[in-house]
Amino acid sequence: MKTYFRLLSFAKPIEKFAIPYIVTTLLAVVFNTLNLALIVPVLTFLFNTTGNATVYTKPESAWNMMANFNYYSQVINKTYGTYGALQFICVAIIISVLLSNLFKYISQRIMENLRIHTLLNIRKTVFENVMNMHLGFFNNERKGDILSKITNDVQVVQFTVTGTLQVIFREPFQLIAYLFTLFAISYKLTFISILFIPISAIFIARLVKSLKNVASNSQSSFGVMVSNLEEALTGVKIIKAFNAGDFIKQKFNNENENFSEMGRQMAKKQQLASPISEFLGVLMVVFIVLYGGSIVLGGDPNFTAPMFIGYIGIFSQLTRPAKALSDSFTGINLGLAAGERILELIDMKPAIQDAKGAIEVTEFNRAITINNINFSYGEKIILTNVSLTIPIGKTIALVGPSGGGKSTLMDLIPRFIEPQSGSICFDDTDIKNISMDSLRSQIGFVNQESILFNDTIFNNIAFGKPDSTKEAVEAAARIANAHDFILNTDNGYETNIGDRGIKLSGGQKQRINIARAVLKNPPIMLLDEATSALDTESEKSVQDALNKLMKNRTTLVIAHRLSTIKDADLIVVLDSGKIVETGTHSELMVHDGVYRRLVEMQTFSE
Repeated sequence: MKTYFRLLSFAKPIEKFAIPYIVTTLLAVVFNTLNLALIVPVLTFLFNTTGNATVYTKPESAWNMMANFNYYSQVINKTYGTYGALQFICVAIIISVLLSNLFKYISQRIMENLRIHTLLNIRKTVFENVMNMHLGFFNNERKGDILSKITNDVQVVQFTVTGTLQVIFREPFQLIAYLFTLFAISYKLTFISILFIPISAIFIARLVKSLKNVASNSQSSFGVMVSNLEEALTGVKIIKAFNAGDFIKQKFNNENENFSEMGRQMAKKQQLASPISEFLGVLMVVFIVLYGGSIVLGGDPNFTAPMFIGYIGIFSQLTRPAKALSDSFTGINLGLAAGERILELIDMKPAIQDAKGAIEVTEFNRAITINNINFSYGEKIILTNVSLTIPIGKTIALVGPSGGGKSTLMDLIPRFIEPQSGSICFDDTDIKNISMDSLRSQIGFVNQESILFNDTIFNNIAFGKPDSTKEAVEAAARIANAHDFILNTDNGYETNIGDRGIKLSGGQKQRINIARAVLKNPPIMLLDEATSALDTESEKSVQDALNKLMKNRTTLVIAHRLSTIKDADLIVVLDSGKIVETGTHSELMVHDGVYRRLVEMQTFSE
């Protein structure tokens, strides 16, 4: 129940919905019960056509429902006659049904608003928490599983956990109202009849307990299946290139069959609850017919045939709220299993957070200083005692064999990851004491992989600065050598570039990336192999754009092309996580070191 109440906490302020819902539900229950209770006087008039009705005295208690019905029915009968009284009761039934359905509709609308409000808050909280997670979280989690939690699991919560609110609030009231009426008609018969209810509860409880584990495994299986689907769609080109279609299909089908089998098990258990409760309900009705019939046939004046028929009619409805409750408790386990997965995602805290009292930085004045940094992934050591100063206005190039730790060192500066020891200072202030948003506002990024969104060219350039003017976006595109090719697209800056910019070439995508960084206009630029994936012609256009971008900025650049770094103020050579050489291009070429060997091996190219 802890999970259930935590999910309900997203409905705050719940009293805004709960109070009017309870009021309208109670009114709907009262009039719905009255609809059935009015059957008794109707039958009394129909069976007593001679007018020789039993003489009733006015009851002392207003709560004695049947005695009051009988008394006032007699008064109406004497005043208007049997047919007139029948007309009066029929009008009362019509008004009661109208009010019952009116209040039922209002209560359903209120509950629907509560459900939508709750799910809105859940989705918002889940997505915001995922977006706040550090980059390492996404390296360790399946994207498909995250998608499954945000989409499918929330939908499951919608139709189970929040759906049971309506049942939990309404059905107990309806059950109590029916029982109250049944006790008013015959307390002896009702007391004996309800002894069957614990028997039904035992069967349902066993089903509920066995369903929870299956529901939890089903949600996990769905997450794996979505993850396989996401990977297959992302890597479809490689799959076809390596003729791996059959392998991928089989991998997906295996998980699909596993998920389907769990669905069958779950459906079997869920559907078993309904026939069990229905069969037990029929047993109760048969017992009532036998026992109540014996009372009527015995000539008891306090339990007449019309009262008995009305009793059976009301008791037949007693199983409906009881069945709804049992079905909701059976189905809620699927929702609780999904809810636990959602809450697990909500409860996760990013490993990298702003320090308490973190300061805001608005400018960069001196240098970024890296002091004795050590970093590792588990037992794998990536960086060892790395120290480096990046002065303002200088271009620092990181080079070295693959796996040397260049990208890791660059990711430490904006706090995408954290070192195990050592410190990084931004103008003499440890970046751990600076808010991450303000730190990253001072830094621009251009990566090897062009990260673009399924949107227009304008919105991709203005990403992060949505209030940018058309003139500012065009100016940034010109600096990035992108303006001319943008004008040649179908709709210019309003052209949609497709998923991940698929409608653009590699060089075009990278120039859009550069234009985005230019528009941000940060004092510090981090360039991670921004030209390594391009052909020679595209590389020249992009390199020219990069040179404009790097002008008058502090730049840290990783490159495998000599043209990118030969004019750098300082070249830092990383090998096996250590700085092994530093100097300018001409200085390093004099020495017979790692840098010269990389150049001679044509790791760098003109």
